[in-house]
Amino acid sequence: MIGGLNKSQATMKQQTLLFSAAFAFSLLVNSQTIVKHASAGFDSLRADIAHGKIDTISYTSKTVGTKRRALIYTPPNFSTKKKYPVLYLLHGIGGDEKEWLNGGKPQLILDNLYAENKIEPMIVVMPNGRAMRDDRAGGNIFDSAKVQAFATFEKDLLNDLIPFIEKNFPVIKDRENRAIAGLSMGGGQSLNFGLANLDKFAWIGGFSSAPNTKRPEELVPNPEEAKKKLKLLWISCGDSDRLITFSKRTHDYLSEKNVPHIYYIEPGVHDFKVWKNGLYMFSQLIFRPVDPSTFSKYRYAEEGIR
Repeated sequence: MIGGLNKSQATMKQQTLLFSAAFAFSLLVNSQTIVKHASAGFDSLRADIAHGKIDTISYTSKTVGTKRRALIYTPPNFSTKKKYPVLYLLHGIGGDEKEWLNGGKPQLILDNLYAENKIEPMIVVMPNGRAMRDDRAGGNIFDSAKVQAFATFEKDLLNDLIPFIEKNFPVIKDRENRAIAGLSMGGGQSLNFGLANLDKFAWIGGFSSAPNTKRPEELVPNPEEAKKKLKLLWISCGDSDRLITFSKRTHDYLSEKNVPHIYYIEPGVHDFKVWKNGLYMFSQLIFRPVDPSTFSKYRYAEEGIR
């Protein structure tokens, strides 16, 4: 007898308590990992909090054969004595390394999230994804040479930019501490480059990904490998975006192959309102534990959106 119970009853009671504790913990974890759509003021300047810093960097690109520029955001209370994960944040076909800064206020979004302890400290690199000697966004942005330069950027990113960042900044140099995400053309680049280089990136996000996005069978030719290596694959788009078919076909394929991912549809078109919210939500999920069983809860921003 144990405390008035026989051995069988005591064992059953212990099992019940353990199950209850595990269930309660599961509920707690799930409630902590659901990230809500951005509310008003998420991208506003707050004077009462610490702020990160935006700088311009210049690196030698052997791929292009010239010096290239990128912007870099270092978080509040940045210290060279610490090591940080890195998010590579890519722009659209009509932009350059300053597109996010000018249209998306990423530094304000991230500063505000740090102040609320909602994201992990990280370095964010905003490069020019048009890898050619004259990488300006002027003239005919749809010129074939300029479009090809967005594909060439994969080599520039992997062989030139990432090594430069890892040599000159205190970053953690493994795939689980490296993320890539982008808007429109940059969303397609992020899916193309990230999924083709799962040894380099564990966190991948496409916001309103453009027609440069490879077909799903090319993006994820080996679903089992993707399941093992991906920490998070995020796909989001506005419900009135004429390019939503490219996100949907990727989502449909991933669902068919049972590859865990978040497919988030929200009210909106092809603009920064959607892309800023993508950054807001995606940045809260990366570089921390995620629960794939919660991914389906991110399907729609509002009930009834299809």
